[in-house]
Amino acid sequence: MPAALYTRDILRLAASIPHLGRLDRPQATVEKASPLCGSRVVVDLVTDGEGRVAALGQEVRACALGQASAALMGAHAIGRTAAELAEARDALAAFLAGARDDPGDWPGLAALGAARSYSARHAAILLPFAAAAEAAAMVPAR
Repeated sequence: MPAALYTRDILRLAASIPHLGRLDRPQATVEKASPLCGSRVVVDLVTDGEGRVAALGQEVRACALGQASAALMGAHAIGRTAAELAEARDALAAFLAGARDDPGDWPGLAALGAARSYSARHAAILLPFAAAAEAAAMVPAR
């Protein structure tokens, strides 16, 4: 794996994952794993009365790229709806696959651009967003 893939920005993000640790009373929990690389992410969340993420907990066992993705997801998930999380997941997946030129509106995702040509890393990068989107969609509307 070329050193250019693990940039200073990626390593900095990987070392600064917010909302680490599980929530005591989540409304939804989703675990996602990549069988290819063994990365695993668990996301717990609670939403408010408007369906926006009010509390987030995450357990991350992933490569530096998966950790960087978890840092970006966690840094901006509070206040987001299930639809916004799904949109971010889908935009990131399309960006990584080369189906779109930008990663969407989620802050910071351009930092993951170097991984586009390493399809074996895409699953680990998508895990945090996939888990968060699925968990948010599981919480019933109030």
